[in-house]
Amino acid sequence: MINGNGSPHGVLIVEDDQLLMALTAGIVEDAGFEAIQAGNADQAVAILKARSDIALLLTDVDMPGSMDGVKLAHAVRDRWPRSRSSWYPAAFRTAICRQAAAFSASLTTQAP
Repeated sequence: MINGNGSPHGVLIVEDDQLLMALTAGIVEDAGFEAIQAGNADQAVAILKARSDIALLLTDVDMPGSMDGVKLAHAVRDRWPRSRSSWYPAAFRTAICRQAAAFSASLTTQAP
């Protein structure tokens, strides 16, 4: 999606599992958004400080580092309260995504 400046809105994906990161980034990009990737909450905060074009935060809940995804969502809300016009942090659980990825893989890998 394009913002008022003609550049795509960014979706910040915070995920420590590289396979899930790649799957999520692909979905985000297929939807027309720029996928911005961070491997943990500390990286995510650094990205958020440096960029003003992030429209959505998709974060894993259980991840290594100084904070988990829930604490990250709270930190973002506290630091940037409604300062971004379409800022709605969202959290998702890795276990659900792993089940979806496994189901998807089972559909594409069939024995001859």
